[in-house]
Amino acid sequence: MKNIIALAVVATLAACSSSPKDPYERRAYEERERQTKSVEIAISNAPKWMTETPASDSAVFATGSAVSTDMSMADWKAKMFAYGKICIAAGGKVSQQGKVFMQDSGETNIETSELAIKTMCPSVDITGTEIREIKRVAEGNRYRTYVLVALPTGDANLLQKRKDKLAATKRAENRSVEAFKELDEQ
Repeated sequence: MKNIIALAVVATLAACSSSPKDPYERRAYEERERQTKSVEIAISNAPKWMTETPASDSAVFATGSAVSTDMSMADWKAKMFAYGKICIAAGGKVSQQGKVFMQDSGETNIETSELAIKTMCPSVDITGTEIREIKRVAEGNRYRTYVLVALPTGDANLLQKRKDKLAATKRAENRSVEAFKELDEQ
């Protein structure tokens, strides 16, 4: 008798968890399932460095992730998110503006959000930032790009050292012209 009751409970629970019989309810149910699966895939495909960013005494790291129906656009957006984070990590500020509208009524939740990021980093020079790793995966008919960028610091940043050396050379050239003019005027 206990087995029959347990079997009936299991059958009832299974019926409750399966897809609805009404075709319109089933359509909404299947869409929610598709969206849930898409999020689960994005998380399961994420490389370890997305949640456990590397640490180093000679570099700053940041990650980005984005999705698009165009692979280049997914790459570009992921890099822009990572560059914005690297700018902040290096002590800079990123111009960012967002708008969110949410409405809850019963079981319905409507959310509209916009994010505008200006990917300039005027207060910090991020010369030398390099893409350390990139991973691309398919999500249905879209591409998802995960990117890890690194900004070498100090002597490890060869591009910044070269840029600083060129700037110092230019300053010296300009100053030497001024210095000789000052000597000639005396």
